[in-house]
Amino acid sequence: MAVCSSYQPDILGPDFELRVLPQPADYEGAVQSTLVRLRPTGPATKAVLYVHGFNDYFFQREMALRYQQHGYGFYALDLRKYGRSWLPHQRPNNVRDLREYYADLDAALAVLRAEGHATILLSGHSTGGLVAALYAQEGQNRSAISALFLNSPFLAMHQDWVSKHLGIPLAATVGRFAPNLKIPGTLPTDYGASLHQQHRGEWNYHLPWKPVVVFPITTGWLRAIHAGHRRIRRGLALALPILVLHAAQTVQAPGWSEEYFRADGVLNVRDIRALAPRLGPRVTVYAVAGGMHDLMLSRQLIRERVYQELFKWLTATLG
Repeated sequence: MAVCSSYQPDILGPDFELRVLPQPADYEGAVQSTLVRLRPTGPATKAVLYVHGFNDYFFQREMALRYQQHGYGFYALDLRKYGRSWLPHQRPNNVRDLREYYADLDAALAVLRAEGHATILLSGHSTGGLVAALYAQEGQNRSAISALFLNSPFLAMHQDWVSKHLGIPLAATVGRFAPNLKIPGTLPTDYGASLHQQHRGEWNYHLPWKPVVVFPITTGWLRAIHAGHRRIRRGLALALPILVLHAAQTVQAPGWSEEYFRADGVLNVRDIRALAPRLGPRVTVYAVAGGMHDLMLSRQLIRERVYQELFKWLTATLG
């Protein structure tokens, strides 16, 4: 993908366009992130910047259109080494510190401000929710953010006690000295199968960028996540209003079950409920009965409830 400073056509069709955001090289070589926007239909002073999760990229057309219908300019960021931003010489998803993503967010927020958006909602799903929360605390352009919306944020590992308290800290320590050591991906394949049309789901997206069998992770990546989770457990001090939505239940049955269509098949929702209030004093937490891990990919009736709660909160918060 050629580097440019203007918008180009996007794979999602004529209503969407992308802008490559070049970044300084890192330990793997050249780096870029990619800003995608829904073509504006008129002037808007409010906008949303959406950040995807792990093993993911932006493809949710419906979500973009819903925001636009409510008066928000819509932008999404494919972080470095994900989706549109993944370059041939890079390991997918590979970072050694979550702060590496801050430059991607800095650049994206600068574009939104330059395009006339004075009120910006930063939204993150799963790992993107973790990154968004930490950026809102520490990022260079954090003052541009008016509110934060987190969709099933990845605030803690969904593992048994031994793995969470012994195995992961040990692997994170190894990551300091051997960051490229590969570990099998941790997302259940049944979650991916519950989403894509080729399997059991209703959505169509580019499987090489969001495979059902997830990309392997590295000990360096695990160390970065572990450090981010420790910062969440200690607590942040975010003064801005925050909405956290999550599924009401976690998938319990081993192997495939219909639970994946009505519960979180990736995270433990009890962790989200327990840790979300540590983000700051203005956190609203709401459990969505029947929701999936990515609430915006839940069944249609559930999605309607999610959008209703989201835009009700946005109207009360941002006007």
